[in-house]
Amino acid sequence: MNKEIAEALNNTKEIFEEIKEIALFNQKKVIDAFRNNAVALRHFNGTTGYGSDDVGRETLCKVVAEIFEADKAIVSPLIASGTAAITLALFGVLRPKDKVLSVTGKPYDTLTDVVYKEGIGSLKDFEIEFDTIDLLGDTFDFEAISNYLRSNKVKMVYIQRSRGYAWRPALSIEQIEQICKFVKNIDKDIIVFCDNCYGEFVEEHEPTAVGADLCAGSFIKNIGGGLAPTGGYVVGRDSLVDLVAGRLTAPSIGMETGSYQAGYRLFYQGLFMAPHTVCQALEISTLFSYILTKRGYEVTPKVGEHRGDIVCAIKLRDPDKAIKFCQAVQSISPVDGFVKPEPWQQAGYADKVIMAAGCFVEGASIELSCDGPMREPYTVYLQGGLTIEHGILALEKVLSSLDQD
Repeated sequence: MNKEIAEALNNTKEIFEEIKEIALFNQKKVIDAFRNNAVALRHFNGTTGYGSDDVGRETLCKVVAEIFEADKAIVSPLIASGTAAITLALFGVLRPKDKVLSVTGKPYDTLTDVVYKEGIGSLKDFEIEFDTIDLLGDTFDFEAISNYLRSNKVKMVYIQRSRGYAWRPALSIEQIEQICKFVKNIDKDIIVFCDNCYGEFVEEHEPTAVGADLCAGSFIKNIGGGLAPTGGYVVGRDSLVDLVAGRLTAPSIGMETGSYQAGYRLFYQGLFMAPHTVCQALEISTLFSYILTKRGYEVTPKVGEHRGDIVCAIKLRDPDKAIKFCQAVQSISPVDGFVKPEPWQQAGYADKVIMAAGCFVEGASIELSCDGPMREPYTVYLQGGLTIEHGILALEKVLSSLDQD
């Protein structure tokens, strides 16, 4: 290990201890939920056909609901991604001519077509209006939000917890609680929905514990612990989750059916591992933030700032540096480490993106990965990492790559 990284590890000890305390709290919460719902070996078995008696699926949903301090949850391998989970929730709850207000600006790139594009079954095709109010720095524009809600009939307030490809801090649970109370004081019937991707287990509570009516995310991000092979979740108030379940299968069926022949062991085991895995990812993010800030790069969040997700964003201001950064991360990956990623036009993104993701589970961004859109100011977004040791090796590769410029 080089001296630069050794110094960073020594100087971030207190922050690492804080991260571990949160992991310990969340580990107990997960174990309690497993025990309270009597998780047993039989819950790992797969089913076929309708899956009408799939106790593995049913119990997994109950476990996640308890962890989120919510009424109900849908956990399904049939939900393909975080974007799919969010889309499922939106179409499950919203109806033609409803109005949605995002209080965190435009949603993540892969949701742009879901919301705005005509002729593909988007919200716009169903005459669902989706308006946005940008954040004011690192807080909500409460005045603009109040004015909008008092002069429009709004069905849903939309919150994106993580930064996406925006240059802003991820939201804290305290901020989410604040906006939930603010919205409900104006109109208690407004549904508060949170895109929770990259945020699970970063803090001691989830959005549904502090006032969000519904939230959704991917099981191959934080909550899957690096083991879940696929899937997503939607969790929240029972009446809303029932509507979403009707969209996942059929309104007459809901979560009464749904089989998965491969079985659920990796979902349960990944969920069990998730608090520790998120701890590792946060430590890696902290190390990158510490060293790259010292080297003069603009980084968010900086060491000592609140972390609302597992992401570390670095402005490189140079397309070649962005490519080399991602290629360095890929080169130290356990899978496809021989591959050199290049920018390409991926479905759902407005710009070409470069993605380093040498993962055991394809696209699992709780595993060490890095990506970014090829547009000014050429920011890369590093996230994940199953072990701190892997993160240290990746950091050495990245620093060596940057030193060559």
